Amino acid sequence: MTGLAIALVFAAAFIHATWNLLTKRASGGASFTWLFAALSAALYAPLAAGVILLQQPRIGPVELGFMSGSAILHTGYFLLLNQGYRVGDLSLVYPLARGTGPMLSTAAAILFLGERPSPIAIGGAVLIALGVIALTSNPHKLRESGAARAVAYSLLTGIFIAAYTLLDKQAVSAFLISPLLLDWAANLGRAALLTPFALRHWDKVRSEWQSHCFEAIGVAVLAPLSYILVLTALTFTAVSYVAPAREISILIGAAMGTGLLAEGDALRRLGAAVAMVLGAVALAVG
Repeated sequence: MTGLAIALVFAAAFIHATWNLLTKRASGGASFTWLFAALSAALYAPLAAGVILLQQPRIGPVELGFMSGSAILHTGYFLLLNQGYRVGDLSLVYPLARGTGPMLSTAAAILFLGERPSPIAIGGAVLIALGVIALTSNPHKLRESGAARAVAYSLLTGIFIAAYTLLDKQAVSAFLISPLLLDWAANLGRAALLTPFALRHWDKVRSEWQSHCFEAIGVAVLAPLSYILVLTALTFTAVSYVAPAREISILIGAAMGTGLLAEGDALRRLGAAVAMVLGAVALAVG
């Protein structure tokens, strides 16, 4: 990985952990998902229009297909993630979801995209995986009410992460779709897909806005920004490097959980964090 790719991915990791903290605080369902998707589409519309006017990208059936596919996969991802946060802790759901996705992404990139990461990079991915395991291995957490459902939602979320990572990688690298335009289209598509639900449950949407307008605006701004940075890195860096390196966000999320949500267990978290940092370094030099 180049220095620019590392900077983009690490900045994205911090932003990603921050918007997940906001999402956990809101613990909303489909109405909250629609709310921040619609806000994102509106807020980023001028930038998307600028890309279209200045770059005049080709938007044909193939490009529209990738945008539609990304919208569908991201809709599933956000709905599952929000359900996970409604029944489980940030320190359980976030590491499981973020850990499952990159491992599947890396494996699929090797099997289907022909990518061949170096042994050092593979070792780094393994270290990150071990850090994820250590971070989520507290048996007391798994016995808490709702933990089993939270684990199920987290693992399903990880599958969607792997799927949209591979799809979007092809979109931005093979078909040269602008990262910003792809993410904006995904937000617009997600808002469109959830609009029938939002209209039927407008009282819930209004309640979410009244209770969690700060969180909704924060997620609307930060979620696209973090992913645009990752997509930009993917335009010139292999999935098998970027996907595991993103998982430094688990370290940041763990620190936020310990400091802001009083989730404790600092020693185990520190050991897991060290393994993940070493893994990220191995990816960088590999």
